[in-house]
Amino acid sequence: MVLIRNILFMLALAVFTPLYALIGMATFPFGPETRHKIIRGWPRIMAWVVKHVLGIPYRLIGTENIPAGPAIIVSKHMSAWETIMLQDIFPPMVFVMKRELHKVPFFGWGISQMPMIAIDRTAGKDALAQVEEQGRDRLAHGFWVTIFPEGTRVAPGSKKRYKAGGSWLAAQTGTPVVPVAHNAGEFWPRNAFFKRPGEVVVSIGPVIDTRGLSAEEINRKAETWVEGEMRRLFPHHYRDASKPREKAQA
Repeated sequence: MVLIRNILFMLALAVFTPLYALIGMATFPFGPETRHKIIRGWPRIMAWVVKHVLGIPYRLIGTENIPAGPAIIVSKHMSAWETIMLQDIFPPMVFVMKRELHKVPFFGWGISQMPMIAIDRTAGKDALAQVEEQGRDRLAHGFWVTIFPEGTRVAPGSKKRYKAGGSWLAAQTGTPVVPVAHNAGEFWPRNAFFKRPGEVVVSIGPVIDTRGLSAEEINRKAETWVEGEMRRLFPHHYRDASKPREKAQA
């Protein structure tokens, strides 16, 4: 059954991705809000497929923490699940992404027409300037901004250094930050073809008021909450890490 689910998911991906890539490229005469609204049909369709074909629904904790206005989402990143399903949970959003993704056939061509924050990750400090410049524009247009501060997908129970790109944007614009923890990697492992059914728990943390805080302080608050919530909700991810190392025998 798992094999059939995955085959059907790949078929849906193969059908709807090229279709929406063509639709996306045809939206270039419109403004960013209209382009986003049209192309957002792809994640909506794929969210239905993820829930009902792959059998990976989600349960939300902390929906009362979602603010009314635009915010910056700082989320754990384990797989492609969150790039699809966070769009099903939150208001219209854009992602901070590497510009090279625009070269990916069909997917990249379509997403290039959306007002994402596309940066050159090799630009060093200039990458922060790109995040701030584009981020200000997206927030001004009412879009939420989502960033994965670890910069890459991590396995359950793992973490990488939290980079300050999203926190920098929050500090420069005074935009509130919403931290997000989840366990999608249990059912949709990174770089894995086979996904298995299961309920993802998504926890939305209390809003971080960024006014008067430095990027470092915001980053530290977001990391502390996300990593603490991961250990609180999913302690089985960390059992091996919590075991004391045995002394080597002489």
